[in-house]
Amino acid sequence: MAYSTIIKPNTQMNPVTYTGNGTTQSITGVNFQPDFVWVKSRNFAEDHQLTDSVRGATKVIQSNLTDAESTMTGGLTSFDTDGFSVGNQSDFNYNGDALISWNWKAGGSPSSNTDGSITSSVSVNTTAGFSIISWGGTDANGTVGHGLGVAPKMVLFKTRGVVEGWATYHASVGATGSLPLNTTAAFTVSAYYYQNTNPSSTVITVGAGTANKNTPMIAYAFTDVKGFSKMGSYIGNGNADGTFVYTGFKPSFIIWKNSSASTQWVLLDNKRLGYNPSNYSLFPNNTDRDADGSAISADLLSNGFKLRTTSEHDNQSGSTFIYMAFAENPLVANTSGGIPTTAR
Repeated sequence: MAYSTIIKPNTQMNPVTYTGNGTTQSITGVNFQPDFVWVKSRNFAEDHQLTDSVRGATKVIQSNLTDAESTMTGGLTSFDTDGFSVGNQSDFNYNGDALISWNWKAGGSPSSNTDGSITSSVSVNTTAGFSIISWGGTDANGTVGHGLGVAPKMVLFKTRGVVEGWATYHASVGATGSLPLNTTAAFTVSAYYYQNTNPSSTVITVGAGTANKNTPMIAYAFTDVKGFSKMGSYIGNGNADGTFVYTGFKPSFIIWKNSSASTQWVLLDNKRLGYNPSNYSLFPNNTDRDADGSAISADLLSNGFKLRTTSEHDNQSGSTFIYMAFAENPLVANTSGGIPTTAR
């Protein structure tokens, strides 16, 4: 794997906090024009709201629900050069609420991709290993082009036009089954999702099921970029002096799931408190607030993260956990002369 050419990771993926004002406002400080914005209220038990530039501003889906895509005219109203704008919808901008947005840069306006048996529309950022893929689902076996040029390591799938749960592919558990992002369910073995076929450098294989229902589909595909992003797995040790996970960078964002058991998905970032050992967790599969989660899930270190809990959804002994992490700072030097991170 080549070293990342990304000197400043926060120009490609960046968590940003903001305070709602109940009317309209522009959220700045993202450092780029995002193509995928995931917003969550921190003070209230509200749904997670996911928007992207391929489906268009105001079009939302929720990571914790099976609902079809809906239109929120007062939600995220535009993707801007240094962030995004929001209206008066409470999930995005309740007056006085503390909110968190997780922001990714794809490739702007999508292009047609005919690599698969199903033509897709793809916005891709090959530098950062991220693409947004939309297509017309067929409820039949097929392949869909993703545009990354290398095989994705994690893919999130959601139907847009019908009520259906999420499907999640992760390379560490393979293509023999799936994990639903919207529930606590463990890895479910079934060829129904991906025909037991891992993604290739050009296409994702989908089955006649959740990842390819007969409706418009959306998927978010991620792959490793050394020094910037890492998708992998770890084994829990059930100890408060928990497992250390090497990523090769100081993380700004991590999402993980116990694939062996029925437990919460966990989401951690460096902006909500943002210092060890009091990083708040949020849970993509439910509406919990900051205060409802564990305040000590993991330490964010210069070269990875270390679990600091015995919880079954963080560090259950003997369980396999899948994760995806993005960098605040790279540990390794890169081809553009980036400076390695040092511990503080």
